[in-house]
Amino acid sequence: MSEVQIKNMMKIYPGAKTPSVHDFNLEIKDKEFIVLVGPSGCGKSTSLRMVAGLEDISGGELYIDGKLVNDIAPKDRDIAMVFQNYALYPHMSVYDNMAFALKLKKTPKAEIDKKVREVAEILDITQYLERKPKALSGGQRQRVAIGRAMVRDPKVFLMDEPLSNLDAKLRNQMRAEIIKLRQRINTTFMYVTHDQTEAMTLGDRIVIMKDGYVNQIGTPQDLYDRPVNLFVAGFIGMPVMNFFDNCKLELKDGVYYANIKGVAYKLDEFQQKALKQNQQAPCDIICGIRPQHLTVGEGSLAGTVEVSEMLGSEVNLHVNCEGDDVVMVLPTVDLQDDVSMGAKVNFTTQPRLIQLFDKATTNNLVWYDKESVEAHSPKCKEYNF
Repeated sequence: MSEVQIKNMMKIYPGAKTPSVHDFNLEIKDKEFIVLVGPSGCGKSTSLRMVAGLEDISGGELYIDGKLVNDIAPKDRDIAMVFQNYALYPHMSVYDNMAFALKLKKTPKAEIDKKVREVAEILDITQYLERKPKALSGGQRQRVAIGRAMVRDPKVFLMDEPLSNLDAKLRNQMRAEIIKLRQRINTTFMYVTHDQTEAMTLGDRIVIMKDGYVNQIGTPQDLYDRPVNLFVAGFIGMPVMNFFDNCKLELKDGVYYANIKGVAYKLDEFQQKALKQNQQAPCDIICGIRPQHLTVGEGSLAGTVEVSEMLGSEVNLHVNCEGDDVVMVLPTVDLQDDVSMGAKVNFTTQPRLIQLFDKATTNNLVWYDKESVEAHSPKCKEYNF
């Protein structure tokens, strides 16, 4: 078993006025792939390094397989870490780089050789075992770094932005390799990235961080469909979600409406239920609609096409709607209207696809679990819907 429990973990550096990581709580199941994602400086790498033992934990508790490891040295935690810059020994061959940790443990030579060659075959680097790192490409070096961690059979596999130094094509290829690798070695993963595509494709669950706080934890689909606040909504999804400012949440005869630029959308049944349960009063809101959830051809919202990006299977439109830049992603196979630059278009969406954010707090009025969040921490909570 390789379960990880993080309870109220925090990090504050000497001389700092505020913690770099606040009240981090997370339970990672055995063989689960967890991705920490967020903008630069949000605390994701610091959190990973505390789990690895490379940074001291200023507060809270860290358990691996039920054992408190706060004061246990990194080498004794039975974890392995892959770094962004590979961290290979340049004077050693690929074989010796992969075997190094096992040699330090006084592992028998025959066992070392067997493990190194088994892992090299899995990663398709057997032909490079006698080469030095300088003779390898970036992708090959990253495979060696992963292989060096794999031979140790760690309880927990930690990866700190391992693909960020690779070009786009190679990054996509290595992402697929990591997915295959995960299926083969069946261990627990913690993976840090700033790339939301990596997070969405790799993670069983994703931890979204900002300014040292956890904003939301959930499956990729949870985060896409049910963002708890404006930040999460804008961070997940490409192109980014459209936000309509100066909207109103209206209540007429016991029925809620979202008023966007003078157009009142009667909200769906589940939205009505959530708003009524929270006894939500009419208020100023920000409405979020994903580019993929807008349709052209009918509707009361209107605008002028300023940019039309033809991508083959789909077209990305930038439409000026009363001064707002509204982005739409439309499948070309269904497109019948003129969407060239300067064209006038009408568009709409389904009310159930509109996200409603309180303008004052930026919290999602439908998906934000106010009571449980406030009982725990103002910004740190695992959400399960």
